[in-house]
Amino acid sequence: MMRSWPSIAAMFLALGGLSAVAGYEMAPPRAAQWHEIAWPFPRDGWPAGRAFRCGATECGADVEVYLRPKLGFCNCDGGVADDDEVDRVSDVDMISPRFAPLKAGDVIDVAGMLGRIRAYDVEMRGGMRTAIGIAVSHRCNLMAVAAQGGGEAARVRRAVLTFLQSQEIKNWAVVAMEGR
Repeated sequence: MMRSWPSIAAMFLALGGLSAVAGYEMAPPRAAQWHEIAWPFPRDGWPAGRAFRCGATECGADVEVYLRPKLGFCNCDGGVADDDEVDRVSDVDMISPRFAPLKAGDVIDVAGMLGRIRAYDVEMRGGMRTAIGIAVSHRCNLMAVAAQGGGEAARVRRAVLTFLQSQEIKNWAVVAMEGR
């Protein structure tokens, strides 16, 4: 049985469309699109840092990250000692003074600096959100990182850690910590 040219062409077009859909479904997710925003917090005893935002489409949740060095602010010998120190120095209290840790924190390495990371529930005007507090050190200097986002803590934490591992942020952290 001989098929007509239009029906063969339609069959190839349909198969091509299906393979394009399959390729899209199997493609890895796009790299997150982080955009620098203005430092949203009032002035305090430390210089303003840098702030970034990533939307839910790119990061899986709306996430904002705030980071800044606090030079000369860390225990020169022991670094970031425990979760209580993360609670005090990571700037989570700037997001909201009403925050509660979800569990004990973990040891972390950011740009070659050791410290701790901890997840929190924070009470905001619009309801509860997830916050991540990170404090890492090198010599007597501290890098404070606070983040907030919608959704579960694991998703927000993953987005923040992926962002902190970007080469741009690693390079900035080294310079901000005085070229260590």
